[in-house]
Parts: sequence; structure tokens; C-alpha cells
Amino acid sequence: MPDGSHWFPAADVLGELGYTNPRKTLMDHVPEAFRTHLGSLTTRYESPVPAGHGFKRSMNMVNLNGLIMLLSATSKPETQPFRKWITEMVVTVQRTGSYTLPQAQAQPLAPAPVAYTLPPQVADAIVRLEERNIRLDEQFAAVQRETLETRREMLTAHQATARAMERIADRLDTLIPDRPATPPPRATSPDAVLADWKSRMSVTEDVWAVAVTIAPALAADGELRQSLESIATRTGLTEHRVNECLRFMRKHACIHARGSTVDGVPVYGLSPARPL
Repeated sequence: MPDGSHWFPAADVLGELGYTNPRKTLMDHVPEAFRTHLGSLTTRYESPVPAGHGFKRSMNMVNLNGLIMLLSATSKPETQPFRKWITEMVVTVQRTGSYTLPQAQAQPLAPAPVAYTLPPQVADAIVRLEERNIRLDEQFAAVQRETLETRREMLTAHQATARAMERIADRLDTLIPDRPATPPPRATSPDAVLADWKSRMSVTEDVWAVAVTIAPALAADGELRQSLESIATRTGLTEHRVNECLRFMRKHACIHARGSTVDGVPVYGLSPARPL
């Protein structure tokens, strides 16, 4: 266990000692403090049940105290040396207050390894080579850091430039009309406008959502004065996606830019329908 204690499967111990009634033997000879189940043991130490050994959580376990108690209670001849040693140890502790294992017979020392001395020139060369490798590693690490920092700065600058160009393009869309201002075409129905647009472009789901939203205003007034935020709210799309859909419709001559209002809202006009 993590705290250094040892636990043993009770069935193995009892089988080796020749006990015929394991359950009764545990109850008679091992106090509850020195026995438990494997499941309780692993829960106490927050350890998993060992896999691959067929262990069950209900398996009875005994600690070292329980093991010694079971050994002391058996009459099996093979346990006599251990029981005799336990008796001698207890008597010695009672008499002297301590017990020390007999000193093991001294073993001959192994021969000392042979040491070889490098020539000074070779040792100096190895040291210089190691120092050179360390310097090269530091220089390589510094170059890598500089390269990563440069790439990060370039990426940040590129992203900032892309955002700025997109804002400029959006602003130009509202400031520069696609064509000179013309009088609004005569009123027509939203269905006719949508049918005309379908003949001009391949309509995706997002483009169609924007087209259905703006068609009534264009059919009635000939122009659209709705903010991107308003169209995005009604279609469930983002403002960026709405802007892309409007550009797509301008590209296919469905609508054209007429500048913007004093509030900065883009104004789009309805392009004339194609002749049938």
C-alpha cells in the first residue's frame, strides 16, 4: 500500500497453512482491525483493484499482524522455525528492551573497477566541444524565437490589413454608386422581382433569405434603405454574411448601389427587369 503496509489474500494464507474452515479461522484468530475486504482496502487508499489476477472486491485480506497471528495459531510442522523465532524475539525484547537481527556473514568485496585516465589534450578537446555545442544550442534557440516572433508580427499585420481593406470596400460600396442615379422603376410585385432574380443568378439558401426579405421594399419603392443589422435580424444571418449576399446580387445586376443615407445606411436600387 502507499503507506508501506502489506496486505495478503487470506485464502492463500489459510490454504498454505492447512486451515479447513477459512471463515471461522479468520473470525477466531484475527481481530477485525487486522482484516478487511479488498474493496474496502482499495477505497481507503484510493487505489484501483489490481487487474489481471482474478481479484474480487469481496476477497478477504489480512495485514502483517493477521498473517503472524495465523502462523502462530497453526500446528503445521513447516511453521515451527518461524514460531520459534517469534518466541525468541518476544523474550529478547522483554529482557533487553530491543531486538537486533544477527549480523550476516561478511561477503568478500567485489574487485574495484579499473579507472582509466584520459590524456589532458583529449579531455580539453571534449570540454571545448561540449561548450561549443552548448553555445550552438543557445544560438539556435534564439534564432527560433526571433523567427516565431517575426511570423507572429507578420500574421498580425496581415490580419489588420485584411480587416482594413474590408472596411474600405464596404465604405466604397455605399459611397460610389454602381451607375448614375436613375428614377425608380415602376412598381412591380415581389414575386415578379424574385422571379427575375432567379433568372439572373444561382440562388443559395442565404442569398434567397436576403432576397425574400428585401424584395417587397424594392418592388414597392424601387430602392432599399435598410441597415445590414436590420436585414441580419430578420434573416438570422450575420451582418457580414448579409453584406456578402448583397454583393453577390449586385454582381448579377439584381440591385445596384445608390450611395448612402446621412445616417450611413447603404441605399440600393432595383435594377430593371430583363425583357422576356
